[in-house]
Amino acid sequence: MANPSTEQEARALPRAQEETCGCLTEILSHFEGRKEELIPILQRVQEHYGYLPEDAMKKIAGFLQLPESTVFGVGTFYAQFKLVPSGRNIIRVCRGTACHVRGGARILREVEKRLGIKPGESTPDLEYSLETVACIGACALAPTMVVNNETHGEMTAKKAAEILEQFKGKGDEERA
Repeated sequence: MANPSTEQEARALPRAQEETCGCLTEILSHFEGRKEELIPILQRVQEHYGYLPEDAMKKIAGFLQLPESTVFGVGTFYAQFKLVPSGRNIIRVCRGTACHVRGGARILREVEKRLGIKPGESTPDLEYSLETVACIGACALAPTMVVNNETHGEMTAKKAAEILEQFKGKGDEERA
C-alpha cells in the first residue's frame, strides 16, 4: 500500500496519517500490548477509521512488538478488514441462488453502470462502495439489494436505478 494505486487511496493516505496519531494512541491505551490483542486492536481501528490505514498498522506492529508483515498479514487475511476506505454508503447486491435465478446479475450490472465501479470498489468521491454477498437471507424477496441497512426486494434494473437516484438525492439534501 506504500504506492497508492488509485486516486482514492492517494487522497486517503495523507488524511489518515494526519489523523492517526492521537486517535490511535487513545485506542491503544485500552490494551496491554500483548500479541493476542492484535485482532481486537485492528477491529477497533477499523471501527474508528472505516478501514485500516497503513500508518496505523505500522504503529500497531510497534506497540505489539510484532513484525509489520504479521500485522499486514492478519489485516489482509480476514475479509472483515479493509485496507482502503469504504464509501459512506454501502450497496450490497445479493448473488445467492434465489437472487441469481431471478435476475440478480442484471441488478449488479445496472448498479455497476450507474456508479461506474465494480464489486470491491468505491466511487472516487467515497460516496458509494459496491459489494456482492453470498446471501442476505431475504430469498422470498429475490432478487435483492441492500443500501446501507435498508433491504430492497423484488428488484429490477429499473428499480435499482430509481433507488440509486432517490438515494443520491437524499445524500445531496443532507449535505446542503
